[in-house]
Amino acid sequence: MSRADHSDRARSLARCAVLAAAAAVLVVLLSLLRTGPLIILQGLAGLAVCAVGAWWFLAHRGVVRVLGGALAVGAPAAVLALFLYGGLWFTAPAGVALWAGALACARGALRADRRPERPAAVRPGRPPRRPVLIMNPASGGGKVARFGLVERAEALGARVLLLTPGARTDVEELARKAVAEGADLLGVAGGDGTQALVAAVAAEHDLPFLVISAGTRNHLAMDLGLDRSDPSRCLDALTDGVELRVDLGDVAGRAFVNTVSFGVYAAIVQRPEYRDAKAGTALDALPDLLAGGAGERLDALADGLPVTGQQALLVSNNPYSAADPLEVGRRPRLDGGELGVLGIRVDGAAQAADLAVRGALSPALTVLTSRRVEVRAGAGADSDSAADSAAASIPVAVDGEALTLPTPVVCTLRPRALRVLVPRNRPGAVDQVPELNWRRIATLALDRPGPGARA
Repeated sequence: MSRADHSDRARSLARCAVLAAAAAVLVVLLSLLRTGPLIILQGLAGLAVCAVGAWWFLAHRGVVRVLGGALAVGAPAAVLALFLYGGLWFTAPAGVALWAGALACARGALRADRRPERPAAVRPGRPPRRPVLIMNPASGGGKVARFGLVERAEALGARVLLLTPGARTDVEELARKAVAEGADLLGVAGGDGTQALVAAVAAEHDLPFLVISAGTRNHLAMDLGLDRSDPSRCLDALTDGVELRVDLGDVAGRAFVNTVSFGVYAAIVQRPEYRDAKAGTALDALPDLLAGGAGERLDALADGLPVTGQQALLVSNNPYSAADPLEVGRRPRLDGGELGVLGIRVDGAAQAADLAVRGALSPALTVLTSRRVEVRAGAGADSDSAADSAAASIPVAVDGEALTLPTPVVCTLRPRALRVLVPRNRPGAVDQVPELNWRRIATLALDRPGPGARA
């Protein structure tokens, strides 16, 4: 499709977005004429009560937790009942549908209008002659056996090293031994923590690295565009692959491929029962951590910028596309050369409600990028002075693996340090949704160039 065709499509979608948004506003105004503004205020109040209930459910136990759960579930139901009672049984769904259509058209317009970003540099991958793949049979609920990864890899000429379930194995040493014996590619079928350990060895020896999506969540595989539903397709890279250069994170001398978590989540991961009962362990631990009993506040410096008093801090190898602490989505690039930083500080139910209503605009969230992040326990949390804080150790989750590290914990990035071999056909490589910009939408709809508009 030519640039002119893209412009015509962007203009048409922008006009549809503006019309749908205007219609949604009109529907709301017509509803207000019938019911008055009180019902809108009731809806906002219901959202705030729901957020308060969720906070009580997470941060307390006993009767308060039960009451919080009841509010979190009952408030939306009460708002829905008010809308129906107020005669909005048609206009409310119509307004929501129109606004959803406006958002879809707006994002489509921005996607058609933008100039394609420079893609990550890709070069033809040379088929390895002595590939060595480390596989964890227990990872992802037994995906190695379920998808026949050992048999398929060996049929393609790879040497497979199987980890023994339940046994403690030095995976990094296993990878180093494979390199010493002549491996010209290292790969992992396992979780992101195992991926990071082997990736560090591959980067050290400048060898290509193969990611096989046999873990539980497979964040790295997702961001590489690999097929997470069928990990055997990742092995296609051994015969028909291309090579990418991606960044490799470093936390206190240890490599990470996805994220380093500090604070609440890291403290929960430390608990031995977490692996077998994640949800139950989290619910049991959160009241102490959020109320400040067992948890610490965190202070950080991101390229010298202070970020203080955080309950949770997430440092990612390249920033995620969304600033939602519950669903950070995916990373648009893995070779941008910057760390993503997401900090959360919620001091009570009021701030929880503000976070629920305002989302990424809430002061409870800190979102930025940095090349160097230094984290330590908050000076006033459980220590008597800044010196005590500097000497403390804090729980850290590195790609989901529980560690305890002395502070300050320093996170940096090694730009384009890792060679990754991926299949030529990557079904998970999807176009990233651009950030919503209504000013640009209006400019497109009116067909006049705005500031910085592209020719």
